[in-house]
Amino acid sequence: MRLFVAIYPPGNVCRDLRHRLTDGGNRTVRLTPIDRWHITLAFLGEVAAERLPEIERALDEVTVPRGAELRLRGGGRFGKGRSTVLWAGVEGDLAPLHRDVSERLGLVEREFTPHLTVAYRDDPVVRLALDGYAGPSWPLGEIALVHSVPGEGYTTLKSW
Repeated sequence: MRLFVAIYPPGNVCRDLRHRLTDGGNRTVRLTPIDRWHITLAFLGEVAAERLPEIERALDEVTVPRGAELRLRGGGRFGKGRSTVLWAGVEGDLAPLHRDVSERLGLVEREFTPHLTVAYRDDPVVRLALDGYAGPSWPLGEIALVHSVPGEGYTTLKSW
């Protein structure tokens, strides 16, 4: 099973960003599906299904800072050419939560840039729309353990 731990922004936050990215009739923009928009806290990769109870027990111990204010703001890109990822930045201190999740799951600490992937293709219109973007804020409510099935989408296995 391909697993990750994520935060899903509320629908109004995602709709506001999608409107910003497609405003002006830019119908050539190929965004990632809005129902898949999330902020990854930790990527576990391929995990045997037998490990699910152990992973869930570890995540039971995570302290989720409920009510912490988050906001999508600005953006950037990773990579170049065919491996480009365009993303919206996340304002709000998620580093302690990322560390807590990673430590409890026994993951190797990596550089953490909280972001929401909006496209897998470079697009100057999207990059321009992300510049100066500041979406509505929202209080952090929960984190989710998510199963990713390539070509099919995501399934939330459990939320905390």
